[in-house]
Amino acid sequence: RILVEAAWHYRWNTKESQTLRERRKGQPDWVVEHSRKAQKRLCERFHTLSERKDRRTTAVAVARELAGFVWALQQPREVVEEFYRDDR
Repeated sequence: RILVEAAWHYRWNTKESQTLRERRKGQPDWVVEHSRKAQKRLCERFHTLSERKDRRTTAVAVARELAGFVWALQQPREVVEEFYRDDR
């Protein structure tokens, strides 16, 4: 349920606020890059799907993708880098 609640926040376009930039200070570069890619993809996905599907269905689909990004952060760094190299 928490992932679906979080997915609703992807309704709005991506923008990096001053607060977010401050939170990201000191984080590894690869984590920041991963989060930016996730933010961009999930926002685009929400907008694309909401044009064709019910917004509740869209939120669940985006939550599923969000789970994938969270899972990727738990994997060894090499696995994540390999995934992005393969362009799947």
